[in-house]
Amino acid sequence: MGALVGIIPIVDASYGKSASCGYCHLTIDRSPCRKLVDAMHTQPVLLIHGGAWAMPDDAVAAHENGIANALAVGYTLLEQGASAVDAVEAAVAVMEDDETFDAGRGSFLTQDGRVQMDALLMNGENLRTGGVACVERLRNPIHAARLVLDKSPHVYFVGTGAERFARQHGMALCDNMELVIPREQERLYKAQADELAGLPDETFSGSLDSGNLDSHDTVGAVALDRRGNLAAGTSTGGTLNKAPGRVGDSSLIGCGCYADNLTAAVSLTGWGEPIMKLVLGKWAVDRVAAGASPDKAAHEAIEYLFDRLGGHGGIILLGPDGRAGLAHNTPRMAWGLRTTAGVQIGVIRD
Repeated sequence: MGALVGIIPIVDASYGKSASCGYCHLTIDRSPCRKLVDAMHTQPVLLIHGGAWAMPDDAVAAHENGIANALAVGYTLLEQGASAVDAVEAAVAVMEDDETFDAGRGSFLTQDGRVQMDALLMNGENLRTGGVACVERLRNPIHAARLVLDKSPHVYFVGTGAERFARQHGMALCDNMELVIPREQERLYKAQADELAGLPDETFSGSLDSGNLDSHDTVGAVALDRRGNLAAGTSTGGTLNKAPGRVGDSSLIGCGCYADNLTAAVSLTGWGEPIMKLVLGKWAVDRVAAGASPDKAAHEAIEYLFDRLGGHGGIILLGPDGRAGLAHNTPRMAWGLRTTAGVQIGVIRD
């Protein structure tokens, strides 16, 4: 699937007012600055995913509803003149708060029954980036990633160091059990029983009829704002029954997430180890830089993932000209696209 999105001049009729967002805590000043108005010529675009896996029919509605909610919050900010970084952060935070997805509350559990989360946020304008990994006491890791991006000379914090940094900059800590839900405890018990029985994990490669469908996956977003700037963000609870301390692709620059105004913005989902080995996010945006459309680059990236390492997953890709692409080799992937032309939401198969 590839969406061709044009570039048109836009002037916001709501200039001169202010607004705030409950997800990124941004206050937007829309005073009619002539320089700002002149710069705002790009049509905003928001493309998000809620995970690529063998999603059963009875999970489709919840995923589509969660995608719709995230699109609404993130795109409203873009319409109000907010940055792509603000929109991505807000959209991802909505999905972290939705137990449907493997991010925030409701994430997969580690072998010892705890939630450990990773997140990355990247600004394509200046390549500023913030990442956190193995955090256990933050409801919204993407907000912590934003704090790192904005307030630290460093790029990446892990574990208690990430939590300490977030707390020092105003984020409240929670008890890990507040992030654990009964559904995930049941999944963990089943996964450990299946592992003892020697059964394979077909979460990402299994068919819709495989019988091993009790799963969910990473969330992510890419956005283009009115100033022509790109951003990308990815957040995850990792893989089910993972070893404590394991970090996947989602929060690693160029693996599960990347953004550069000169190339493209990307977020990936799926089994992290093959994605990391191929540095697949950077691989995909480099194809756009070499002249491929985002749609073509997305499909080539997923083909490369499978051909080289037998990997399964999905990708969303957005170019600086507003063209978008997505691809996956899992049975289904939840996704949503919003532009001034309207909204598209789906759970599709290739």
